[in-house]
Amino acid sequence: MSLLTQRRAVVVFLAFAFAYFISALLRAITATLSPALTAEFGLHARDLGLLAGGFFLGFAAIQLPLGKLLDQHGPRNVILGFLAVAVLGCAAFALARDFHGLLAARVLCGAGVGACLMAPLTGYRRWFSQTAQLRANSWMLMTGSFGMLASTLPVQWLVPVAGWRPLFWALGALIALAMLLIAWQVPRWETAPGGAARPGGSYAEVWRHPYFRRLAPVAFTSYGGMIAVQTLWAGPWMVRVAGYTPVEAAGGLFAINAAMLATFWTWGLVTPWLTRRGFTTDRLIAWGLPVSFVVLLALVVLGPAAGAVTLALFCVASTSVSLAQPAVGMVFPPALAGRALSAFNLGIFMGVFAIQWGIGLAVDGFQAAGLGEADAFRAAFAVFLAASVMSYIYFLAKGGSHNRAQDP
Repeated sequence: MSLLTQRRAVVVFLAFAFAYFISALLRAITATLSPALTAEFGLHARDLGLLAGGFFLGFAAIQLPLGKLLDQHGPRNVILGFLAVAVLGCAAFALARDFHGLLAARVLCGAGVGACLMAPLTGYRRWFSQTAQLRANSWMLMTGSFGMLASTLPVQWLVPVAGWRPLFWALGALIALAMLLIAWQVPRWETAPGGAARPGGSYAEVWRHPYFRRLAPVAFTSYGGMIAVQTLWAGPWMVRVAGYTPVEAAGGLFAINAAMLATFWTWGLVTPWLTRRGFTTDRLIAWGLPVSFVVLLALVVLGPAAGAVTLALFCVASTSVSLAQPAVGMVFPPALAGRALSAFNLGIFMGVFAIQWGIGLAVDGFQAAGLGEADAFRAAFAVFLAASVMSYIYFLAKGGSHNRAQDP
């Protein structure tokens, strides 16, 4: 399959980006709805963490079969099937009457949108040049930040007017619209470039690769942890530690996601320029992550004095690790790209699930041990910081394990 023309590439990107926008909105909406859901269903911190993490559990559970399906059947057919499940998940959430119903619906939603980034990245591996892949990845993440922006103040304003249940019916309708756009605009798939299947490709080949194994721990902790904070724990931190009102917290989440949007847009602009000048993904991660650790330490030390600005700085400083995703895809040949990207995504979102739920468990555990609520949050984030630093040390120690990306 040949590279797409620039005009066709833009149209394909926009069709996928619309689906990813809705996916990100659905992913992050729990942070904004947490006060309403806590009040209506009497949720504890561990319940809230499990509810938000359930989305990522469903998301992670389908990544391995997703990779094989993408390599065999292509992005168009696969994402359409999965998005139909997301529509059912939105309907189930709107109809839920207890915590278990909410949790099952969130798992369905996570599984249904699990292809919204992997499908386009798999397609871009064949359809776009190597430089365009790096830019498209950053701008897909920028589109996700638009979705997360929409999940903050707009949702906060809509819920008192329409209620959170009708909001999920509307999200289901928007996903159905995205399905129509993808079916209309995204090209059909060949088994492999030139139509020939690639023999012998498997997940074992992906997992054994030294570059994959080097990046997986930082993806789990730093990338997964950044998403865990952005999509859930930033909101409760602002309310329960920094003393924000729910409306002020929604404004803080809006500011955090606006900062992330600007950051991913900037990465999309400068990454090709940096690559041409020898600034590899490894170097950018090695320089960027320590900044995020310093900011996270400041968050823990400052406690109630640290609010939206500190949380935004932490999320922005963590974004260098997002460059690892297309880098992993380019290390492998195109016929293995779907499996490589999905396996790496599995690590990221298992990290999101583990850290979202783990912080909730830690907060409850530290409170049970006698700490106040604010100090329990600070202690839980300190544990997260320690895990992140350990994965970074492993990343540095394996610095020689790097293979050049394959040409498209």
